[in-house]
Amino acid sequence: MSSESIQRTAYDLPAAGVRRTEEPPYAWRAPFSAYFYRELGYTLTGLPVAVAGFSFAITLFSLGLGTLVTVLGLPVLAALTAGARGFGRLERARTRSMLALDVPGPAPVKAVRPGSWGLITARTADAAGWKAALHQVLMFPWAILSFTVSLTFLLLGWALAAYPLYHWVYPTYAGQPGIQLFDFYDDDHTRHVYYIQSPLQIAGVSLLGLLVVFLTPQLVRGLTNVNRLAVRGLLGR
Repeated sequence: MSSESIQRTAYDLPAAGVRRTEEPPYAWRAPFSAYFYRELGYTLTGLPVAVAGFSFAITLFSLGLGTLVTVLGLPVLAALTAGARGFGRLERARTRSMLALDVPGPAPVKAVRPGSWGLITARTADAAGWKAALHQVLMFPWAILSFTVSLTFLLLGWALAAYPLYHWVYPTYAGQPGIQLFDFYDDDHTRHVYYIQSPLQIAGVSLLGLLVVFLTPQLVRGLTNVNRLAVRGLLGR
């Protein structure tokens, strides 16, 4: 199966109006492409957005549920679905600009009865608004995972790949011949210490870093494919 076919199975399922606006780059070019850094930007900026959306959804849902026995409960829940739709619009815009996937939004809410109370009841019964609120709750832990994994692999890969450029810092300023992998004493009180210091070891670390650099875009794409599916399933038409 080709790489393009794999990408299509990830998020090119049939859906009315959904379209991909840009093709992902080949694997050998991915670490240096704008496409990858937009996906990476999505995972890194997604955490503060997810924190705000999760806090909003949980707070208003708890408040609305707690005051449902009074007249205040329905307006609070209506505010929840309306605000969740706003977060949904923001997420669709982020998906369109950073993940190259254009997902049409749901139809606007139509009040069956006139007046403000009719709008409140329509908002409360808004399925799209509730799905958007569910998106804020479900994707919050995924945003934490995506942020952590993306940033960790990005920094780890480039730090290891560039090790030959800053190896000299360790013997010059740190008083050790290279990166220390371990340092411990066994039961016989014999010290075991290992440093990355020979040219072969340094080259091996750099090659390992390059491998991580080229794998990171594929990992980030896998993470963001989950976001694409969630946006299509919960925030689209």
